Amino acid sequence: MPRKLSKPRPRHGARLAALRRTAGLSQAELAELVGESQRNIAYWEQAEKPPRSDVIPKLAIVLGVNVETLLTAEGDLAPLRPRAPVGRVRKAFEGVSHLPRRQQEKIIEIVEAFVAQHNQKAS
Repeated sequence: MPRKLSKPRPRHGARLAALRRTAGLSQAELAELVGESQRNIAYWEQAEKPPRSDVIPKLAIVLGVNVETLLTAEGDLAPLRPRAPVGRVRKAFEGVSHLPRRQQEKIIEIVEAFVAQHNQKAS
């Protein structure tokens, strides 16, 4: 359980946290995807300083926004493009991409069946 902040979150940190949550990522998942530690993500979400300049483009790509959106405290939090799978789903599909084509097709059939079943229940 995360602890409560004792003071208001800085604008840049609040923006990063909101974008991360909008992307459906935990701090640990975001950290892994950009090659940083979870402690760094937590620090950037709570500190006055924005992330390092070498990390900002990586964060923007993973969060599906442009750099300006990431660094601006105002505006829409919606991603610029449809989100690619992240976290465990992304890793699983990256692994699937290395399988022979026939096995990939079997996995696609199974996933599509689950998605269709979910969509039927949701309707």
